[in-house]
Amino acid sequence: MEARDVILRPVITEQSMAELDNKRYTFDVNVNATKTQVRAAVEEIFGVQVAKVNIMNVKGKKKTMGRYSGYTKKRRKAIVTLTADSKEIKLFED
Repeated sequence: MEARDVILRPVITEQSMAELDNKRYTFDVNVNATKTQVRAAVEEIFGVQVAKVNIMNVKGKKKTMGRYSGYTKKRRKAIVTLTADSKEIKLFED
């Protein structure tokens, strides 16, 4: 799996934006990605040093549309902590 296939998109929420000060970045990743693959992908794409990777699975929510019901897609979230001497990741262009 290539690095661009592992990391899908950054998660932009109020809580994840507050964690940017602590050098913790949240990404949606491929549901089959492992911690070592996420670490290698972040280091390759952004050129930073990763200290720790935490991964969690998010279940799909039940949704109803008229009389039909189903589930949204499940996803996998990775919280990446950078080392103290690492440069920051620019999620937004200035």
